[in-house]
Amino acid sequence: MRLQGKVTLITGSGSGIGKSSALLFAKEGAAVIVNDLDEARGNETVKEIRDAGGEAVFIQADVTDPESVQSMVNQAIAKFGRIDVLFNNAGISGVGAIHEVEPDAWDRVINVNIRGVFLPCKYVLPHMMDRREGSVINMSSCIAEIGLARRASYSATKGAVLALTKSMQVDYAPYNIRVNALLPGTILTPFVEDYLRKSYDNPEEAYEGLKKRQLSGDLGRPDDVAKAALFLASDDSKFMMGSPLYIDGGVVFGKNA
Repeated sequence: MRLQGKVTLITGSGSGIGKSSALLFAKEGAAVIVNDLDEARGNETVKEIRDAGGEAVFIQADVTDPESVQSMVNQAIAKFGRIDVLFNNAGISGVGAIHEVEPDAWDRVINVNIRGVFLPCKYVLPHMMDRREGSVINMSSCIAEIGLARRASYSATKGAVLALTKSMQVDYAPYNIRVNALLPGTILTPFVEDYLRKSYDNPEEAYEGLKKRQLSGDLGRPDDVAKAALFLASDDSKFMMGSPLYIDGGVVFGKNA
């Protein structure tokens, strides 16, 4: 029960990595605030947690909207009195080289993936500062460290999140707040499965191609990232500050012959 007694807020936890993290955090004793734009998915996560004997509530909020995020944080504080762990998981992908990306599409990826980290931090951190403790986990990506074809907008945001994480740590270390980043490789989430179905004539062939990027020979699963998030959320990682944690199956530091 590594999160016994802790209150955790996970954005984008209606599916994929966020949902797996919510289920695992609850299993480890945390009260989980499930956030998502999709009310049905968010409530399903809450139901699964409660059915397993855990504690969770759903708060719908748009992480790109200041009033929506502030309201979510106010509701969470009113119910639980504090937020011990903020996991900024919500995000979207973007496909295309710079010359292929329309400005509106570029702005949407930037808005969700960077502003969607900034706003929850802005409204949660003052409460952590008052209590002089907390853990913030920001979702970056291994793409922040490598080049990948036709991922201009996505890579720009994930590089920004990694840089933001390091800068935040300097600012909030005096308050005993830890800020770290997760850098996953390609994870087989519902989003990736849908992307493969819609983007390729032969999804199975595309999947085999994706597997070859990793030294592991396969894609990661949401639980792989959830376990890393649990480590950063818990006191097991109390000496990690401003650090990138790679869960990438060997993409960044390895190369197949």
